[in-house]
Amino acid sequence: MKLYKNKKSNIHRHGLSAAINIKKGQKIIQYKGKKVTSNQVESNPKYNNEKEIYLFNLNKRYDLDGDFKFNTARLINHSCNPNCEVLEENKRLWIFAMRDIKKNEELTYDYGFSFDKDFKQYVCKCGSKNCVGYIVREGSRWRIKKIRPVLV
Repeated sequence: MKLYKNKKSNIHRHGLSAAINIKKGQKIIQYKGKKVTSNQVESNPKYNNEKEIYLFNLNKRYDLDGDFKFNTARLINHSCNPNCEVLEENKRLWIFAMRDIKKNEELTYDYGFSFDKDFKQYVCKCGSKNCVGYIVREGSRWRIKKIRPVLV
């Protein structure tokens, strides 16, 4: 039985949601794709950030291009308060539940984008209480909180 279903997302267009209740630690779906070198990513216009790309950084030398219809996991959206995490198991990337997930709840994980000069081009629409407004990895969000203007 599939643990997930494709569904309209409240975060960004389409997403995946739990088809049934999912227990913490449960393996949900594999993130599939084609292994490409970092040099290929830098030189190929397919990977420019002006359009959606589905790259998963594997290490300093390789990325996984997940922009294929067979990679249903590409539909999982970012959240600053995720319910899933990506872990490597037997040289494959899998999405696991970080906590119990209720049926119909959208599946999300932290995309782990680094904090750099371009962070403002990655707007976050997750709506969680701890959202800083940009898709930046959890360990770097404090930097945005410091520079983000206080709204009165």
